Amino acid sequence: MNNKNLISVIMSVYNNQNTVEESINSILNQSYKNIEFLIIDDSSEDNTYKVLAQFQNHKDIKLFRNTDNLGLTKSLNKLIAYSKGDYIARQDGDDISYKKRLELQHNFLNENKLDFCTCSAEDIQTKRKLRKFTNVLPEKFTLRFKNPFIHGTLLIRKDSLTDIGGYDEDFIYAQDYKLFVDLVRNGSKFKNINKVLYKLNTTNNISVNKKDIQGYYADCVKNNLRPDGRR
Repeated sequence: MNNKNLISVIMSVYNNQNTVEESINSILNQSYKNIEFLIIDDSSEDNTYKVLAQFQNHKDIKLFRNTDNLGLTKSLNKLIAYSKGDYIARQDGDDISYKKRLELQHNFLNENKLDFCTCSAEDIQTKRKLRKFTNVLPEKFTLRFKNPFIHGTLLIRKDSLTDIGGYDEDFIYAQDYKLFVDLVRNGSKFKNINKVLYKLNTTNNISVNKKDIQGYYADCVKNNLRPDGRR
């Protein structure tokens, strides 16, 4: 196994006190060892930061804390700016990565000369494979109508990410969909690994109002609009 490339794992957490410890440990226990793990607490209102503080002396972990709640998009961009890796990997604070996730994704990306890749996931509660991604239709075609990828499973070359300026901060929702579309428009090569390497927590369902807002932002991505309606 080639551990030569440094992978920067980035995680933004908000009110994840009950899940974040297990999520962090799933990254620290990866078979791929050359990592730095950047975690930012987005001004949580619970005991999330107290849980994070238990890891503050770990050699692979760098902790940050927002004084105000900035949201996921801006928090991830901050971590990208702080990162030193050749690759950026995502992880959400209530999800779990399989032990060989980073190793397999790193090898797959390099063997296929890709700019980024994702993988399939299963529902933590039901243990069923999530059907968000389809291997029937071409990925570029699917992206025209919906986001077929699971954000937390992303592994990407840092250069590909910085070339487009990171996440578009006008998109406080559907920021992952906008990111993937921007990457493809910039010529990035990508593929999904049709293998479950990630466990997704689906219990933190968003409210109906937020679903409507997310739907609006996703429609903006599909129609090449800014959130304020401009092209």
